[in-house]
Amino acid sequence: MKTLLDFYKLFRQLKAENRGSDTQHRAREFDSWTNWASATNDGPAGYDHAKTVLEYYDLCSELMVFSWGDSLHFAPLAPHESLEDSKIRHQRLMISKLQLREGMKVIDVGCGVGGPMRRVVREAGVNVLGVNINAFQLNKARSLNSEAGIDHMVDYLECSFMNMTAIADNTFDRGYAIESTCHAPDKAGAFAEIYRVLKPGSLLWGQEMCMTDRFNPDDKLHRAVKQDLMRGIALKGIATTGEVNQTLESAGFQVIEGKDRAVQEKGPSTPWYQPMDSGHGIPGNALYRIPLGRKLAVRAAGLAEALRIFPKGSAEVMRLLNQAANAYVAGGKAGIFTPLYCFLARKPL
Repeated sequence: MKTLLDFYKLFRQLKAENRGSDTQHRAREFDSWTNWASATNDGPAGYDHAKTVLEYYDLCSELMVFSWGDSLHFAPLAPHESLEDSKIRHQRLMISKLQLREGMKVIDVGCGVGGPMRRVVREAGVNVLGVNINAFQLNKARSLNSEAGIDHMVDYLECSFMNMTAIADNTFDRGYAIESTCHAPDKAGAFAEIYRVLKPGSLLWGQEMCMTDRFNPDDKLHRAVKQDLMRGIALKGIATTGEVNQTLESAGFQVIEGKDRAVQEKGPSTPWYQPMDSGHGIPGNALYRIPLGRKLAVRAAGLAEALRIFPKGSAEVMRLLNQAANAYVAGGKAGIFTPLYCFLARKPL
């Protein structure tokens, strides 16, 4: 549960992060730009998707961490299991699938603020390189890793995973990319670059946002939901699960396993989008995650702006995140979208 101290820290962090920046103008510009770009296949002339993603996380990271935790990913939910516990269980599945061993060199592709990284280092004893194009997230990861006492096990590289020229070929024993390569302007190029830096025989775990087999491109409602998802999550496109596998194979990987883990393999399951819908049956789920709470948060942020507690534009960013949450729920309920297509692939010997 969040305390008054947590909210006070958020106030201070937002002020520090947005000092000297016209957040409201940036948020509105981002919204109009992504709305324009997602309406076409390739985006308008001069469109740079990497910059769009960078701006998205610059604007939204602090509020995303506050509302969702430092592991900024989805996980399959079991009934009466908290979101936090489900993410831990899901990360441990990844550790098991990758067969991580102490002393291995591992690359975290698009590491966010390092939630999964900290579990990987603590529980597997591996050394990790976190790659991220976003300086704010990397600095946050450094700070949290230092607090966790694992900073000596982690290195950081601020760059796009589309171009990791600072890393030599055949460097890493293992790799993982959790909800990061879905943002790639060119998924084939992203997988090819990851392939290059992995050693022969290395394993790669990925978690992709995908359209499911139930998606019908001729259905007007389905297309509208897809556009809302692309706009709300800063995605240039959304691949199908089959397209992800084909792209991995074209980069040279052998796909060992590919599975939509949106539901539990064994026993009853709770929809992955439930924390953003009703929150029913999820212990400790916060009010600010569900629709009513998100609407109240937008209004409260507007009031906090008027009182000069929040920086101007905070309500606009919350509105963007609310739209993204609504798109997630719509895609999940229609069964046409999953953020939990998980694959295990190998670079051949």
